[in-house]
Amino acid sequence: MPENQSVRLDSWIWAVRLFKTRSAAAAACRSGHVRVNGTAAKPGQRVGPDDEVRLRVGGLEKIVVIIRPISKRVGAAVVSECMIDRSPPPPPKEVLASVPRRDRGAGRPTKRERRDIDKLRGLGI
Repeated sequence: MPENQSVRLDSWIWAVRLFKTRSAAAAACRSGHVRVNGTAAKPGQRVGPDDEVRLRVGGLEKIVVIIRPISKRVGAAVVSECMIDRSPPPPPKEVLASVPRRDRGAGRPTKRERRDIDKLRGLGI
């Protein structure tokens, strides 16, 4: 495929292995988790070289710039030739571990626990 052509957004983010399936990529586009050049994107939107794609995968934000539009899935070694990853580094594991989590099956939080959770989230008084 010549480099000056454009491809479907959902096809490209699947081809460069940002999503496991093309249908998952399309669902992320439809739900508003994917933006191209700062605007919300539909799965069929055409993207080309120098477009910036921002998406949320697994709770983390990924920022990539398209170098080469491709429509067929490629190996992991070839992906670096197709995009530039400008994503911020993930938060340290210590920060993720410090967030309190309830044990599975522990029931609903009590009123005191809900207030504590709201304070942690910045919603409390």
